[in-house]
Amino acid sequence: LLGEEEARQWYHTFTSAVYFFPLIGALIADAFLGKYRTILLLSIVYCLGHFALALDETKMGLSIGLTLIAIGSGGIKPCVSAHVGDQFGKNNQHLIPKIFNIFYLSINFGAVISNLAIPFILKWYGPHWAFGTPGILMAIATLTFWMGRRKFVHIPPHGEAFGKELFSKEGLVAIGKLAPLFLFVAVFWCLFDQTANTLVFQAQKMNLQLFDFEFMPAALRELEVLPSQIQAANPFLILVLIPIFSWWIYPSAEKIIPLTPLRKIGTGLFLMVISFTVISLAQQAIDLGHTPSVWWQLLAYLIFTTAEI
Repeated sequence: LLGEEEARQWYHTFTSAVYFFPLIGALIADAFLGKYRTILLLSIVYCLGHFALALDETKMGLSIGLTLIAIGSGGIKPCVSAHVGDQFGKNNQHLIPKIFNIFYLSINFGAVISNLAIPFILKWYGPHWAFGTPGILMAIATLTFWMGRRKFVHIPPHGEAFGKELFSKEGLVAIGKLAPLFLFVAVFWCLFDQTANTLVFQAQKMNLQLFDFEFMPAALRELEVLPSQIQAANPFLILVLIPIFSWWIYPSAEKIIPLTPLRKIGTGLFLMVISFTVISLAQQAIDLGHTPSVWWQLLAYLIFTTAEI
């Protein structure tokens, strides 16, 4: 088992790799293989990573498994959403917002299930099944994706034209204009990704009984979550909040001020600051020897999920 500090190092190295490999995945897809083949190939790499983790509990197995998952997961990140968009043309492009809502909701529905189930599998059956189960499910998904190969629209790679467009004057100017925005967004996700790291360790020192209130029945007061299960709050809240924002908050706000993408991003950045203020207050209570309720974290999750949306 890894100590807390060593676990943090492994996690941040892995997360950094996951967010680096999209650059490689995008290059491979646009210049050489196309999006479909890139997704298929790197999904297999992703599966092999899970099986490496399931078979070998040593640091060597952890290193090989996480490296393969970082390559696979990171590499397909820039391709999957774009591949979905490739399936639409002029005649059905009006369906794109609807299909992307379904696509995003499906991802977060899966995230809720996995964040609740995997900690229990780890606790009851150990790391072999905890890492192997997602690998098996990913293998089934990859096989399903392969079976649909003749039904998808395939956009061919651009070859040398990709490099010429990227390094043209127009391409470099576009990148230069986007770079400052990416810097702010990078800080946002650096904070957000503490959910699978710092916040899990903080939750271990909190009261994890969800309904520990005097007026609650005894059976409900005994209900307790595992520290790593609290991460399920984010995808669950996304499922709840997206309809609320789409059908009520955004239309209401538009009556007062136009909601440009930059204004939404700016609001999200400020909300992230507020959420980590809540987390800091909870940590201050822990440092003073108290055991604050996990509801402090759930409040923070509500705020920074709103920021994400």
